[in-house]
Amino acid sequence: MNPKPPAIMATTPWEGELSDRLAARFGEAVTERSSYLGQNFIVVESNRIRQVLEYLHQEEDFEYLVDITAVDYPKRDKRFDLVYILYSYGLNDRVRVKAQIADGERPDSVTPVYLAANWLEREVFDMFGIEFGQHPNMRRILLPDEWRGYPLRKEYGITQMDNQWVKDNLGIESGQ
Repeated sequence: MNPKPPAIMATTPWEGELSDRLAARFGEAVTERSSYLGQNFIVVESNRIRQVLEYLHQEEDFEYLVDITAVDYPKRDKRFDLVYILYSYGLNDRVRVKAQIADGERPDSVTPVYLAANWLEREVFDMFGIEFGQHPNMRRILLPDEWRGYPLRKEYGITQMDNQWVKDNLGIESGQ
């Protein structure tokens, strides 16, 4: 039996004043403006992430960085999607900013824009191996420093763990 291909995300164009201002301000660096089930997002060139987030924070009142995460597409040239989720209390609105990056690419840290990015970027590094340029403390945050690999990459199997680390630090053989 052949596995079913993944479902295609059915998006609609994101139309509205904020979407138009982003397109006017950043031009061709904004490669997509869409909505999925009422959740608005833009896709931007990776070298413009920080500028877009600065604009949204300073001029559009998106003062809260809710999360930063990534999605791994190992067969793509630009393997990862970085996803920034922002919220505006005053507008009661949420927007996502996405960018595709290649394995080994170092997007600029947005810690100078949102202090909360410090730990969120470290989590993305810890789980996916994406390093952020100019980050003030780019090191693991969830796993031990000597852990090998990045658990949320597709090649890291669900039952895989650092067996040597478990043996050395817990004194047991892995049950795997």
